Amino acid sequence: MAAVAVADGELITEQSEDVMTTAPTSFLRRHLASIRSGGAALALGLASVSSASAADKPPQAPDTVAPFTTESRISATVEFGLHALATDISDDIPRRLATIDERVSCVHRRVLGFRVNANCDIYGYVERSGPVSIYGRDGRIYGSVPIYGALEGQGANRFTARIHGETEASATIEAEARPRLNRDWSLDLNFSDGFHWSEPPILHVLGREIPLAKYAEPRMRSELASVRARALAAVRRLDLHAKAEAAWQHAFEPIELSDNPPVWLQVTPQNVAFAGIGANSTVLWGSLELSGAAQTFVGQPPPAVTAPALPPLGHEVNQPGTFDVILPVKIGYDAIKDKLMQVIATAPPLAGFLLRNVEVYPSAGQLVIGLQITKASDTDANSGRWVYLTGAVQVDQGGHAVHLSDLAVVAGDEGMTDAINQLLAPIRDKASVDYSVAYENLLNAANAKLTRPLKDGFRMEGHLSSAQLEKVYLPADGVVIAMHATGTMKILYGL
Repeated sequence: MAAVAVADGELITEQSEDVMTTAPTSFLRRHLASIRSGGAALALGLASVSSASAADKPPQAPDTVAPFTTESRISATVEFGLHALATDISDDIPRRLATIDERVSCVHRRVLGFRVNANCDIYGYVERSGPVSIYGRDGRIYGSVPIYGALEGQGANRFTARIHGETEASATIEAEARPRLNRDWSLDLNFSDGFHWSEPPILHVLGREIPLAKYAEPRMRSELASVRARALAAVRRLDLHAKAEAAWQHAFEPIELSDNPPVWLQVTPQNVAFAGIGANSTVLWGSLELSGAAQTFVGQPPPAVTAPALPPLGHEVNQPGTFDVILPVKIGYDAIKDKLMQVIATAPPLAGFLLRNVEVYPSAGQLVIGLQITKASDTDANSGRWVYLTGAVQVDQGGHAVHLSDLAVVAGDEGMTDAINQLLAPIRDKASVDYSVAYENLLNAANAKLTRPLKDGFRMEGHLSSAQLEKVYLPADGVVIAMHATGTMKILYGL
């Protein structure tokens, strides 16, 4: 027989004394190629087995967080103190409302058998005896002003010179107005007014009563027409269009809702609607509803927005709608990791195993929990095998906490099955992270920032009273809980 060896692909034969057989070179080459191919396949198979756990590890795939935007409404309310309005109107009303100088037939009677027809001169005045008082009720404005009249009657010739009488009386002029805002932003007051005499003015002459109201009231009504015109002019000096335009501009100014973490709000109104005129005992107000988008920014302030011109008044609404904003609350993955370590540390010890480390990260909408588990007898800090769980993040709105549900093992070691099962229950039942403090801090900070002075006599008053879960995101740096907060937002001018 001949021994056959292969060196660098060349066939070498060693001849024996009896027989020398030389194998065909082509056959041996094919055979060697087959051996090499099988060896390579075997090596590849071993490599696949050794890296199986790394391949089964869920990839890190964080969520893309959508902009925190919602439709929202702001109430722009222009308030005017009725006392100031009354003072303004009072300044335009003269103290003396009417001067009376009339000749009337005051005596028609027989005296000592003679028929006496005597004329009298009636003269006097009616003037305002107090300030204008204005108050509101049920959307209407009511005003009143007290007046006082002093009148005298005197015989008009020498035969009746001894005829003389005088009287005085007080009255209240009452007015009612129903304000209305026109499409051109002008304010109308639909007046109705009247007199209420406490005692009608009556002149007593020679036993005869001469009512004098008919002489005083025409001049007073003429003066009241002028008073109405002055009141309307005083109201229009309020310039609602200019104030509405200023409120519109203020609505576009970014608001820092919180400085730790930095959270900003940018409102971008698009429409304006008239929301009615109201009045109470001290205040007259007109309200608008500014509607548009409200977007929340975390970190850097939003880019500057140039406010467009104030649009025309749209449809009327009964009252301004609610103010809505998205408040994002973040829970870092380190906080979840710390909570998991605490829960596992207080759980019953694992039989024959120890937990070395925990890893938390997002993967395609789920939270991945990596547990590095080693045998209890192994003292090497780097030893151990990784087991990976996935679960959904659930939000408990009432308690403001997040916990994990639908936990499943996606990569692990069969030899650690008992240890893994022992960890699943405490992780599922106790590994909740409370975010109520972060939520309350953000809500309180936002409410504090939403109430603040603005320029040119304006101010802002806002209050968020409730919030509901909008959506949960799992970006790269922590769980983000988007809360849809609802409340009121007012831009006010006046009191």
